[in-house]
Amino acid sequence: MDITAFLDRFPLWSLLPLTVAIALLSVEAGRQLAGYRLKRSVEEKETPVGGMVGGTLGLLAFMLAFTFGLASTRFEARRQILLQEANAIGTCYLRAAMLSDPMRTESRNLLREYVDVRLEVVKTGQIEQGLAKSEELLNRLWEVAVITAEKEKNVITSLFITSLNQVIDLHSTRVMAAVRSRVPGIIWIVLYLLLILAMVMLGYQSGLAKSRRSLAVLALVIGFSSVLYLIADLDRPGQGLLKTSQETMTDLRRTM
Repeated sequence: MDITAFLDRFPLWSLLPLTVAIALLSVEAGRQLAGYRLKRSVEEKETPVGGMVGGTLGLLAFMLAFTFGLASTRFEARRQILLQEANAIGTCYLRAAMLSDPMRTESRNLLREYVDVRLEVVKTGQIEQGLAKSEELLNRLWEVAVITAEKEKNVITSLFITSLNQVIDLHSTRVMAAVRSRVPGIIWIVLYLLLILAMVMLGYQSGLAKSRRSLAVLALVIGFSSVLYLIADLDRPGQGLLKTSQETMTDLRRTM
């Protein structure tokens, strides 16, 4: 099963406490393992282990930075596609005004309804239903364009069809960027495996040193877990704190 789909079963708000709990349990498991080895009189120096702990934490930090960059790039791409789509819909709407009735009225009504569906999906989060409705509206718009092309073979019709074709292309691009293009599942697996491994080694080193449980470990756990949460937030459009602003689409609907 895809780990990305598996993580989607958990509400976004639950990922932070869940990740913190996993990391703290891993630290405690490392301490218990160190205590067990010390009881069996296994001699192991703390210094070499400290170097390995630092290397593992550095590798985890590198993977987090890489994945954060990947997710933030896609987040910015979604913003740019939204702007391009709004401009394309606006152009198509203006060119539709040059068509003759009833194609003019029908095409403009369908474009208004299409924008309404786009905004409603953001509010409700019902992505699959919204995509189905959007594709239905685009199909109906294309039928209007075909009828128009058969009746009126002129430059105005050609311009309208060109702009409508761009709207359809950007719809597919937006779906790919916002819904289909996610952080790969294998990266999530590696991130959580590295987190568990690093925290186990951190606890193991602490156990070898026979040091008391420190608040610094908790701060480290919360820091790494927070970055993982931000990556998940960027990877889930329409959820959490990091949402793509729909102001451009709202302004477009107001002008329509």
